Formats: sequence, structure tokens, C-alpha cells
Amino acid sequence: MGREVLAALLADKHYRAVHSLGRRTLPLTHAKLIQHIVDFAALPELPQIDDVFICLGTTIKAAGSQAAFRAVDYEAYMAVARMGIARGATKLGVISAMGADARSRVFYNRVKGEAEDAIATLGYASVSIVRPSLLVGDRTALAQPERPGERIGLWISQRLKPLVPANYLPVQAADVAAGLVQAVKAGQPGVHHVLSGALQGAAQRPAGA
Repeated sequence: MGREVLAALLADKHYRAVHSLGRRTLPLTHAKLIQHIVDFAALPELPQIDDVFICLGTTIKAAGSQAAFRAVDYEAYMAVARMGIARGATKLGVISAMGADARSRVFYNRVKGEAEDAIATLGYASVSIVRPSLLVGDRTALAQPERPGERIGLWISQRLKPLVPANYLPVQAADVAAGLVQAVKAGQPGVHHVLSGALQGAAQRPAGA
């Protein structure tokens, strides 16, 4: 998902420079892109910024343990969000997950919910939290493992589309990225959750819509 958001930011004339944080160099060059290879547990001094986008995420299977999962989906989230405040950012956009709830009995949803609650207290003037449903896209291109359960869910939802509420329909990764960028640029004061229904077709919306 991070690559989709990065592509949207690089294509957006609103942003003059884009600083990316990652653990490895991306095979990408662009006149606006400045890559920073970092340890999220000890972020270096970074330049002044206006908007922060957090697209970090893994799975327990990929991470190897609940502790390793939390290190990415909570601790790294918070490190980047705090860094943004320290560098002058006033708007924050994050990709969370449908079902995120700090009181959930499901570990994945609980950590996502705890991260949402924590970033909402940091002092950003505007926080946009995107909660996509099942992502549609090439998992290899998205740098994410393919999950058999998601293939089944996608097959079922495509055939039952007229009966499925918009917030539960699969959503294109490009629409999630575009919806996140649009929400952050709008900069509505306070904390706002953007659900999948509002993300559908975002990549095709005209600027400012």
C-alpha cells in the first residue's frame, strides 16, 4: 500500500517534495523523491514537513510473532507520527484496517485500534484514518504476500456485489491511496475515519472533488 500512496504523492502537484522512510532503498527515482533508509526504532533527524502519511503494516505470519507485529503496526506507527509532530506537521493520514478496535478480542484488530487511539492524542490539527476492506490488486506489486482466504473473499464478494454494503466491498489499492491523499489535503479539523465505501472510485475523482 505504501508504494501506491507514494505514487499518488509523486503525481500530485500539491506536493513539491516527498520524503519516504523505509528499511531498504526503493527501485524508484523521481525529481521530488528523497529516500531515507531508517531504523524505525531510532529515527534520525529529518527536515521540516507539512503532512505525514503512514502506510506501515505487516501480518503476524510475515512478522513471525505478535511482538514483532506490534513493533511494526504500533511502535513504528507511533515513532513516525511523533516525528511528524516534532518536525512541524499539522496533518496526518494513516492506513488502518476495517474492524480496528482497541477493545477487540482479535489481536490484529486490537493493535490497529490501539494505534488509531494513540495517534489521535498527539496534537495534529487534522487526522485522517482510512479503513479499507479487502484490497484488490497485485500482491506482488504491493509487496505483500497473497492470502488464500482473500482470494475466496474476493470471489464471493464479486458474485454478491449487489447485496454487499459499500463499506464491505473489495477496494482497489489505487482508490485507497487516492482517498487517503485527498482526505489529508482537505485537512478537516479533528479525527476522521474514512471507510471503504467512501474510497470507491477515489482515483478517478477530479482534483478537489
